[in-house]
This record gives sequence, structure tokens and C-alpha cells, in this order.
Amino acid sequence: MTDAAELKRRTAQLLAAYPPASTDRLDFLGARFDAGLAWVHYPEGLGGLGAPRSLQAVVDAELEAAEAPDNDPRRIGIGLGMAAPTILKYGTDEQKRLLRPLWVGEEVWCQLFSEPGAGSDLAALRTRAVREGDSWVVNGQKVWTSSAHLARWAILIARTDPDAPKHRGITYFICDMTDPGVEVRPLRQITGEAEFNEVFLTDVRIPDSRRLGEAGDGWRVAQTTLNNERVAIGGMRLPREGGMIGPVSTTWRERPELRTHDLHQRLLKLWVDAEVARLTGERLRQQMAVGQPGPEGAGMKLAFARLNQEISGLEVELLGGEGLLYDDWTMRRPELVDFTGRDAGYRYLRSKGNSIEGGTSEVLLNIVAERVLGLPSEPRNDKDVAWKDLAR
Repeated sequence: MTDAAELKRRTAQLLAAYPPASTDRLDFLGARFDAGLAWVHYPEGLGGLGAPRSLQAVVDAELEAAEAPDNDPRRIGIGLGMAAPTILKYGTDEQKRLLRPLWVGEEVWCQLFSEPGAGSDLAALRTRAVREGDSWVVNGQKVWTSSAHLARWAILIARTDPDAPKHRGITYFICDMTDPGVEVRPLRQITGEAEFNEVFLTDVRIPDSRRLGEAGDGWRVAQTTLNNERVAIGGMRLPREGGMIGPVSTTWRERPELRTHDLHQRLLKLWVDAEVARLTGERLRQQMAVGQPGPEGAGMKLAFARLNQEISGLEVELLGGEGLLYDDWTMRRPELVDFTGRDAGYRYLRSKGNSIEGGTSEVLLNIVAERVLGLPSEPRNDKDVAWKDLAR
């Protein structure tokens, strides 16, 4: 059995064979993957050792102390947090070969799920995939696609059986974003940036070998992705005063002339809420170490969105007229979202998207009510109706 001592020994061997100071970054990360130290809970040969997930912290601490490079997880978060666990659970051996360049960061992934008219009600999606021999021909439009302008691969769900009810006629695919017929257009946001995109798919041919799971079973496969997405967004590991609460706390300490009694009371409440959310995230990760992410991730994502919006609003109020300024409206297509690297105005505007992306807060409240609290489900008149017969 692989224990902490064994992981420390293996990490020391990696550092001796590939000194971080003199080894190319990608070469080091590839060697780390091959040594089973990428995600230790994954199987051997896929970047892991079949060890308890909780022991990943042992490896990470040793490598951080040695100033070893990381794989820039914020840039490849969709691949790490959503695509990888889905491929691990449902992928073929050939599909699992995609995990190495995914983890190393050689290839960026995006998520082709949401559509115009199928965001909160994702199962209403209209993108069609029609079987032709050993391939599927895909036509449709996706929207709010983070990192599509950078991505080599995408996880994609499309309707393959319009005669089945909407949840049962969907199939899950891996799409090559460089294939003919894939067009990516920027969506400029209120921040001025275009980290989101809309993606048009016109007669895109996807080999059946890139189908993930059984045909028509895509909704079940997608649940693995969505559960992991909520944990990835809401369950990030943060130090105390990490995230949005950090900048406003720093401003409070360094700018005493801005303080008022009312702002002090609100800051104290939000500081406590942020710390409770951080500790709850730690508990969730401990639960994940012995099982799979469940609907608790929805609660964490809800807290993440609410806190970011309330904290950024408080920060703008604290700064007064200064908080109304904005540093740069230039149209850019960034590689990642940097909440703490920009000014208060950016944080305020960008946090508005937190209650939409990764599942709207309204839908997540339903998930918490039904799957966590066990309350009765909302009436669904379309549950057993063929998708093609639904009113539009």
C-alpha cells in the first residue's frame, strides 16, 4: 500500500532525476505524471498510484518546498476539474491517453454544454449529432464557452435521438476543436474582456471512437462532469483570507480613513462567512478523499457566488469614488480569470457572472432542495414526452 513515506520517497527520486532548476517545465511535469505523482488517487499508468486522494497534499508540499513548477491549474481548470474525472470514469483505454497532455497542460480543454435556450434547462439542448457510418455529424451552437479560443479539445453533449424524452436522447462526445466546421467567436463581457465564446458547429465529423459512454446515455455521463464542475468552482483550496475577502481586508487595514461603523459590521460578517465557506470546502475535500463528489458541491458553489458578489460590492462602497474607477476596458481574450490581480471595479463586474456560470444559483437551489434536503421535486410535465414533441 502506498503511504505518505512512500510518496515522499518517490517525490525525492523525481526531484533528483529531474532537478526543477535545470529541467524544462513540460519535461518535469511529464516526468511527474509518469511517476504517478500527478493525481495520486488515479490508477497507475494514468498519472497516479491508486493511493488515497488525501495523500496528494504530501506530494504537493514536497514539490512546493523544492520550488518545482506546477501545471498552471487555473488555465487548465476545465480539463482538470471536469473532463479528466469524466474520461477516467467512462473513457476507453484510448481515450484515457488524453489525460497526460491534459494534466501536463500541453492541451487546453473547454466545455460545449450550454446553448441559446438550453442553459439552466440543459437537457433542452438542440445541437444534433447524426450517425453516419463510423462517425457522427454534428450541427448546432454552444454558448458561454470558457477558453474555447485556447482549447484543443472539448467535452460536448448533443442530441442523438429526438424521439426519446429530452434527458434520454443525449450522447456525450470528445470534440477536436481544430476540426473543420468548428468556429469560435468571442463574447465580450461587461468587464471588456472576452474569456467566454460562442461556438458554431457545422457538419463537424466526430469519430464514434470519441463517444464517451453509450449512445443515448449522455445525460448520466454529463452528471459526472457537472458534479465535478461545482466542486471545482466552489471547493477551491484557499488559505485564510484567500480569494475575494483578501483585497478588501487589506484595504480596510491600510486605509483607516475609509472606515465607518456600518462598513465594519458588514466586513466582519462577510469575513466570518468567507472563513466558514473555506473550512466547509476543506471538509468537502476530505469527503471526496474517500468517495465521489455529491450534491454538496452545489451548496459550495452557491456560497462562492453569493460571497463574491457581496464582498466585491462592499469593496466598491468602501473605496467610495475610487471604487467607481476602472483600469482597462481594452478588448482582450485572457487565458484565465484573475480576481485578485485587477482592481475593485473588475472584481465587482466579473463576480456578477459567478451566479450564472457553472449552473445558475436558482437551479442549484433546486438541486440542494431535492438532493440534499430530500424535498419533493418540482412538477415536470415534459419528463416523459419525446423531445421532438416539446413546445418551443
